[in-house]
Amino acid sequence: MGEYNDKQLLEMFQNPETRNLAFNYIINQNQERAYWHIRKIVLSHEDANDITQNTFIKVWKNLEKFKGDSKIYTWIYTIATNESINFLNKKKKHYFESLDVVSYLLSENFSADSYFDGDDIERKLQKALLTLPTKQRIAFNMRYFDNMKYDEISGILGTSVGALKANYHHAKNKIEEFLKEN
Repeated sequence: MGEYNDKQLLEMFQNPETRNLAFNYIINQNQERAYWHIRKIVLSHEDANDITQNTFIKVWKNLEKFKGDSKIYTWIYTIATNESINFLNKKKKHYFESLDVVSYLLSENFSADSYFDGDDIERKLQKALLTLPTKQRIAFNMRYFDNMKYDEISGILGTSVGALKANYHHAKNKIEEFLKEN
């Protein structure tokens, strides 16, 4: 498959004859990245697969309305983040617990996940991440693992760069503290 820029993909998507091809390119360019972003939030492979699928269904349904004010992948990250948070909120309602308690329950499931192939250090890091409030964890994941710039994260999460820097700094300190104690 060739490489197309966002403008070309959006133009292809507007044409009924090339719509499916454009969408396939968008999926191929963004699906793995979106999956791992979602997986870092919800931890479960099965849940991440479901949320990734829901994300791309929303992309398909709304791509015609996408104005191109941001990059396609940034827009997809926004949808993926919102879908992940909605999933966690549904779990929260199901368990009648806070998001932080749901994160703890996810960490217990994470330890038993047969799809997790990391070592003990990565497992400790993931457990440390789960001790963070959801906003700090998402900001940390996007900055540390995805190497995203603060202004990109700001656009996705709809928060100020200053707040993101503070969230990242607090998250980093809490993770370091967790790793020292465990």
